[in-house]
Parts: sequence; structure tokens; C-alpha cells
Amino acid sequence: MKFTVLTLFPDIVKAFFENSIMAKAVEKGIIAYDLVNIRDFATDKHHTCDDGTYGGGAGQLMLAEPLGNALDSVKAYKKHVIFVTPSGKPLTQKKAQELSCKDELVFICGRYEGIDQRIIDLYVDEEISIGDYVMSSGEVAATVIIDTVYRLVDGVISHESLDEESYCDGLLEYPQYTRPVEYKGMKVPDVLLSGNHEEIRKWRLKKRLMKTLANRPDLVYEARKNGQLSEEAEKMIEEITAQFFAKRQPKKKRRIKKTEND
Repeated sequence: MKFTVLTLFPDIVKAFFENSIMAKAVEKGIIAYDLVNIRDFATDKHHTCDDGTYGGGAGQLMLAEPLGNALDSVKAYKKHVIFVTPSGKPLTQKKAQELSCKDELVFICGRYEGIDQRIIDLYVDEEISIGDYVMSSGEVAATVIIDTVYRLVDGVISHESLDEESYCDGLLEYPQYTRPVEYKGMKVPDVLLSGNHEEIRKWRLKKRLMKTLANRPDLVYEARKNGQLSEEAEKMIEEITAQFFAKRQPKKKRRIKKTEND
């Protein structure tokens, strides 16, 4: 798979491709990348890539011509082009899985107030947001999407590592522990030391459900609606819910018997 990134600051993205698991994937030939400096396609001596917006308003906008020329240089019209923007559709694990099946993704990293709408209309296949907030760097946001996608490409990470991750089946991941067995008075749960794989599986499923119900109940709702949860999981949800409401019941006050002297 290949990632092509169009940016005014290629060094920001370059560091990501040259480190950790990504660097190994590149070395093995599983992943390829190309960093295109948009400023190289500016036509004036100052390499200007931004200007004010028609209609007025604060901030600058990326010029259409340099960006369009950069896109033409990588034959973007033949590839899947993504513009990273706060106004795009939210990035999800499902979307990442879809994108991981593409042969090549082209990312446009916005700056300033964004990019000329005509570039979006002519070249962009998808507008994607990494969250409901605004960043100054399209490079950081593009890197987030790339990191989410490339690890799903066959050969980058083992399938076993991906099978029980958060969001893989509508639930968040269970808590995990490593050495030492006791740390600052806190011990690893006994079930994880028991060697009983069936009990460990049940414990992990219950913890996944508890964590998802606490942090992202919307995911449980969606998983139920889509029929992703097993009968075992549904039964555990009932038990967890019953225990939760039982704890919230007000305690009955103890009645003190009156004595004759009262």
C-alpha cells in the first residue's frame, strides 16, 4: 500500500514514516510513501501558497493553483484522495478498515483556513475528520489517519493482535497487566494467573462490557442493534446492569428501639 501526502511541511510527516513499526513496514516493502511539498508548485519567486478569501473574513486560504498542480503531479485523479478537515465525516475503525483495502491513498494537508473549494470539488473523494475540534496542522491529522489505516494492512501487525482490539467487534478492549504481579500494593487479578483459559476468556469479555458500558454506552447500543453481541455477552450485560442499580439503591436506615426512659 502507498501513502502520498501533499503538505507545506513534509518534515512533520517524514518523522512518522521513519520510526517504529511504520519504518519496519516500509523496509519490508509492505508500505510505500511519497511526500510532496506543495510549495514546490508555486509559480512566483516567493513560493506563495496562500491568500485572503473572497468575501472577506479573517485568515488565509491555500491557493488553488499550487495545490492543483501538486495533485496533478501525482495523478491524483486516478487515486483515492482524502482531505483532512474538521468539517469531514468522523474517522471510525470501520472507515479505517475500508481505506486499508485501497492500493494508494492521497492526503491533502490543509493549513490556515483550509483550501479552495474548487480543489475539493475537482479532486477530493472523501473529507475526513479525526474529531470535533480544530487543529492548526493538517499534517498531524493526516498522520493519525495513516497510523489507523496502515496497521490494518496485511503483514504489518499479526492478526491475533488485531482481533481483540477496541472497536473490532463493537466493544472496547479489556484491561491488561504484566510484571510484576504486585505493584504499589495492587495485584494482578487472580484469574489471569490461574492458567484457566476459559475463565480468563469470560473475565475479559465481562471487563470489556463493563468498560464499554461505562465509557461508551453508545457502542453497546450499536452492537446490540447490529446483532454483534453473543447470548453470553447479553446475559453479562444484564448482570452488570443489575449489580449497578443494586449499588445505587438507598440504604435503609436502622430503626433504634425506644427505651422506657425516652
